Amino acid sequence: MLTALAVALLSTGAAAEGSDVPLPEGYPRSYARIIEAAQKEGVLSIYSATDASEAAALIREFEATYPGVRVEYADQNSTEIYSRFIAEVAAGQGTADLVWSSAMDLQVKLINDGYAQAYASPEKPNLPDWAVWKNEGYGTTAEPLVIAYNKRLMPPEDVPRTRADLEKLLRAKKDFYRGKVASYDPERSGVGFLFISQDVQISRDTWNLVEAMAGTEPRLYTSTGAMMERLVSGEHLLVYNMIGSYALQRRKKDPSVGIVFPADFTLTLSRIAFIPTEARHPNAAKLFLDFMLSRRGQSLLAQRDMTPVRTDLGDVDVPRPPAEQVRAIRVGPQLLANLDQLTRLRFLKQWKRIVRGR
Repeated sequence: MLTALAVALLSTGAAAEGSDVPLPEGYPRSYARIIEAAQKEGVLSIYSATDASEAAALIREFEATYPGVRVEYADQNSTEIYSRFIAEVAAGQGTADLVWSSAMDLQVKLINDGYAQAYASPEKPNLPDWAVWKNEGYGTTAEPLVIAYNKRLMPPEDVPRTRADLEKLLRAKKDFYRGKVASYDPERSGVGFLFISQDVQISRDTWNLVEAMAGTEPRLYTSTGAMMERLVSGEHLLVYNMIGSYALQRRKKDPSVGIVFPADFTLTLSRIAFIPTEARHPNAAKLFLDFMLSRRGQSLLAQRDMTPVRTDLGDVDVPRPPAEQVRAIRVGPQLLANLDQLTRLRFLKQWKRIVRGR
């Protein structure tokens, strides 16, 4: 049975030469060669920091749209992806065909260090300027970072609307929130380091919040899923800087999950994808990247509350903060600053001094 996307395309585009798959609407006829080559490659290896369950519908639809291209999907911690990728390149035995991660700074470092190949996606004109860097790195989502809380157990009058509110709360009720606050661990999590360092770049007052959190003996994680489970169970009452899509998804099933888009500013991250220079199946990678950036792919991501990077999907119902409070983390070389070894060590030294007292 043809997918909805394929049915729509049959009425608008010709089939790719040598393949029964129709050309996506608006794509050049030369794209037929990429489709045919991808089907000959037959497989696509993806390293991703997005949970497999969150990407499942996207993968199923892609495989149905491009029969004969099978996806091998490995989801890992963002730091593990970076380390594995570097080790495999050094060993010279090949690596993934597409790397997709929310650790934007680590992705940009790999691209900057020459590990990505350039590809001008036909979907590029539909993306904001901040989401594409050198035709090598593509931001695929525009997801807010939120304060998630347990509505069942957290007093309603305690719910903060800004970081200043949260700091004041944790100082005033330190004992009540002891062990009940969670966030990412910037020492062990790539996204954790990215998020808190971006907070500090926007406002040095972030260190005051970190100090207030430290007073509650916070629990620090590398896994969003683990934080969410402990929030719902009541072990934690509040999670700071959680990736919004996970909280929004869980709220659909569990009304005890509350969400705040911080009114002082709401950071917005993008899951960056790139095709490695040594990809063994580069045409399959191009197909998947284009599909992910297409209207259909973006709609599938939106169904998992991963806010689309495209702005022309008026029918997508994903809660998002007011535009005036959004601070998008741009895809580009400015993300390299905090990965300078001395800068990183200096930042983590201050973090450990405040949080761990050393």
